[in-house]
Amino acid sequence: MIRRITFFYLLLVFPLTRSFSQHSSTANIIRAYDVEKAQQAVAVDDDHFYVINNHSITKHDKEDGKLIKEWHDQDSVLVHLNSGIILNEKLYSCHSNYPEAPMASSIEIFDPQALVHTGSHSFGIQFGSATWLDRYQDHWYVAFAHYTGRGSEPGKDNRWTQIIKFTNDWQAVAAWVFPKELLERFATRSNSGGVILEDGKLLITGHDEAEAYVMAFPDKGYTLRWIDTLPLGSFGQGIDYEVSDGRIHVYGIVRKENQVVITEIPEL
Repeated sequence: MIRRITFFYLLLVFPLTRSFSQHSSTANIIRAYDVEKAQQAVAVDDDHFYVINNHSITKHDKEDGKLIKEWHDQDSVLVHLNSGIILNEKLYSCHSNYPEAPMASSIEIFDPQALVHTGSHSFGIQFGSATWLDRYQDHWYVAFAHYTGRGSEPGKDNRWTQIIKFTNDWQAVAAWVFPKELLERFATRSNSGGVILEDGKLLITGHDEAEAYVMAFPDKGYTLRWIDTLPLGSFGQGIDYEVSDGRIHVYGIVRKENQVVITEIPEL
């Protein structure tokens, strides 16, 4: 299975830094791309990055950010695409009916080469609003968000947010919830993006903050462990990553500026 490969390439712009008043340190921004629209997430492969919006996906060249292809949901079936990843030459994207209730979710599958829709797996009304997914040790992991206020289900708030582990045929075998302190940091929103690193740690984001949270699966109990908080040059939403010359580069978006931003994070 091909997930992420170590890359060796020279970035064509000089490194940037952006300071955030809420952090004691700065985000090491490696590169920023201007795109027409950056609304939900970004996914990345060897040569391209893919900007995911509610009803559309655009494919861009890493060299200069040039638009290569675009896909639009012409029949308006999809409501709210979320984070995506490239696995074995397929682009997988979470999808939900946010902010409607009851919550319904699916995984939408695309051919990233031609950028066409090729398949779908529906969860229906079960777990919540699917926001991100990844593969680790031959299992799927999917985050299902719940919210406080807008987008919530009656009687539920963001404490119902969880990450569920699935077999290859989508049978749920385990699940974890988020620590209370992190849920408070999400305020009324929830876990929007995330990836599972090679060592099994999780790197997740909220909805708005310019930071990522390093998490770990617990040795006992059902609550994820919050290990660290890292500054990012992007603000919440869906992320992806690659390893370049031994360094972790996190791809994220800045919605207000319609940018895709690459942040280098320290070794974890």
